[in-house]
Amino acid sequence: MFDFVTVGGTTRDISFFTDEGILMDNHIDILRQKVLAFELGSKIKVDKFFYSYGGGAANAAVCLANFGFKTACLAPVGSDQNGQLIIKNLRDRGVSSSLIIKIPQEESSASFILVSPSGERIIFAQRGANAKLSLPEQKLKAIDSAKNIYIASLAGDWQAALKKVFKHVKSSQQVFWNPGTTQLLGGLEDIAIFLKKVTVLAINQDEATELVLRTDAYRKKKRSFLDNPRNLLQIIKAAGPQIVVITRGPEGVIAFDGQKFYEREVVHEKKKVDSTGVGDIFNSTFAAGLNLYSGEIDKALDLALRNAASKVAHLGAQNGLITLK
Repeated sequence: MFDFVTVGGTTRDISFFTDEGILMDNHIDILRQKVLAFELGSKIKVDKFFYSYGGGAANAAVCLANFGFKTACLAPVGSDQNGQLIIKNLRDRGVSSSLIIKIPQEESSASFILVSPSGERIIFAQRGANAKLSLPEQKLKAIDSAKNIYIASLAGDWQAALKKVFKHVKSSQQVFWNPGTTQLLGGLEDIAIFLKKVTVLAINQDEATELVLRTDAYRKKKRSFLDNPRNLLQIIKAAGPQIVVITRGPEGVIAFDGQKFYEREVVHEKKKVDSTGVGDIFNSTFAAGLNLYSGEIDKALDLALRNAASKVAHLGAQNGLITLK
């Protein structure tokens, strides 16, 4: 029996650093409010490269294992050397690799991550094996006895994958879902069937805005309405999840359980090095906190913010995380 089974993707990450980009405000597109620009046709100087590991399911699994939870990662890897390295990394960090799915004749997923001097990043993702997530029944059986299920971003036929996962979910289990962009494109109508079984839905404000904006009833809402996170929380909460969490970058986080709004400012890190994976770490730490603190949302948010700040001060999605001790 696992305390947590995480479902989603794994990656081999290569981060590169440059100070030659220009951060610009984009007032034309509400879904792309900040852009990092480079001169067309120019040759960009890269300061250094850093090799690490990522992927939503893998990041969450490592984070949860750090808090003492018996955790397994249900995710695909390719039949290449990167796949072997990803599995070894999980084992070295205390995560069970018994549910890893090896995809024959396929490359493992890889990400090239551009990191700016401020620590913000842009990710160029090659889906690879993650797009072939098939979830064989013998692996899914582990969900039956798990106390918690954490679902990260899914590639490929994500609807079929979610149906398989939720088929194994019981009412006594907690489901934490941090969907990817692909899962949000159809609006609330496309994911309502899943939201009704979700304990915590965690997304950032841009994702929440997109999810609501792509829902028929709210397509014509004004920007002032969509910019208010409380409006977004109430709309999404009405679709079914027990708790909705919206992270707001430097403006903190806000959660809603149908009765009360919980707002927190960010915990300022000593230094901001790399924000890669910070969403995965925040959301999985919140899941850990709800288990550690018997469902107390305030305490879970505080723990998640502390761990996010700790991660941002280190390179790589899985480094610098706090532990139960």
